[in-house]
Amino acid sequence: MRTYSAKPKDTKRQWYILDAAQMPLGRLATQAASLLLGKGKPQITPHIDIGDYVIIINAKSLVTSGQKLKKKVYYRHSGFPGGLYQRTLEEVLNRDPTSAVLHAVRGMVPDNKLRKNRLARLKIYAAAEHNHSAQNPQPINLKGK
Repeated sequence: MRTYSAKPKDTKRQWYILDAAQMPLGRLATQAASLLLGKGKPQITPHIDIGDYVIIINAKSLVTSGQKLKKKVYYRHSGFPGGLYQRTLEEVLNRDPTSAVLHAVRGMVPDNKLRKNRLARLKIYAAAEHNHSAQNPQPINLKGK
């Protein structure tokens, strides 16, 4: 018996919708990354992109536990001496709520040649409205703890 390897033409992509107001940021990111990678499909092949489309809504009302809004810090550096910039999660959510979710999901997707195409299938919206209702996305309801 030969080992099965998925072909790109054989992939059937589905649309899923996740609500950021119902689960914590980490659980949301792991669920989204798992769907983008296609981990739940039986024909998973590591070198072929067979993942699904993921819509994340309500990013502005993101759920966090503990004091993460004040204590979680995002860093970036300009490359020049003294060029370290830092923002708390609360500042990032006030400025652009979708960037915090994208940063979390991007960190959970493997850094290889397939990452760009996988993240292109991720759609993040700050409010509950989205323009993908024609694709009939299936809601995933995982309540956070």
